[in-house]
Amino acid sequence: MYEEPILQVRNLHKQFGPGCVQCSSSSDRHLEKNYCPNCGTVYACQNLSFDLYPGEILGIVGESGSGKSTMMQCLYFDAEVTSGEAYIADGHETAYENVFELSSQQQRFIRNHKYGMVYQNPVHGLKMNFSSVGNIAEKLIAAGNRNVADMESTSKTLLESVHIPLFRMKEAPKNFSGGMQQRVQIAKALSNNPPILFLDEVTTGLDLSVQANVLDLIKKIQRELGISMIVVSHDLAVIRMLADRTIVMLNGRIIEEGLTDQILEDPQHAYTQQLVYSLL
Repeated sequence: MYEEPILQVRNLHKQFGPGCVQCSSSSDRHLEKNYCPNCGTVYACQNLSFDLYPGEILGIVGESGSGKSTMMQCLYFDAEVTSGEAYIADGHETAYENVFELSSQQQRFIRNHKYGMVYQNPVHGLKMNFSSVGNIAEKLIAAGNRNVADMESTSKTLLESVHIPLFRMKEAPKNFSGGMQQRVQIAKALSNNPPILFLDEVTTGLDLSVQANVLDLIKKIQRELGISMIVVSHDLAVIRMLADRTIVMLNGRIIEEGLTDQILEDPQHAYTQQLVYSLL
């Protein structure tokens, strides 16, 4: 594997609520799952630390409510962290700064130039009444592009690469099927050539054949562009197909991590064993 991680996350912590005497101490928290019955605070992410390497697909798996999507929202600045650090190693002047402490303007720069995001629900990633080309152009404009011909050409190339017929490129995504909407979202997320792509439950709610097409597309993009990806899913079959390494989350904590094959063939934690055996 590569020596230098492209993204380092250290002690990412996100809680909803003030905490109390029973739950404030990280070493001695009395919780039911990730919830404090005394004060109602939810500990969505509890001191998560991991690295993402160049050209790697990192899978994050866990049941609903395990904190996977909250972690993704924090990394993409859709939600503020309670505490923690993250560093992007890319030679930019912010490379050695904790991105969670940057100004909103600097965070916007990272979102527009370094990150791509594909949400579980395309409504969060697309403007449903814009044309598909308009959606991609919006991301390109945010990244500083002003050349209309250039943007149209880039949009066409991207839509073709995700198998959207060009005769439909002026159509709004609200007219498209779920699978097509996800593919437009992927094209939009790739438009700024991001070194890091986040994929949050991208196949949930899609028919099996459509799921397979979307997963094939993600694999192909990763092979051709060498993008680093974090893929969040509750579905181990998706993780098995995509991820080089896998992190297993439960109740806001990382309970197991390792090479995907190793985790699927020799799970150590009882919860992971249960997950793997339910897939067999």
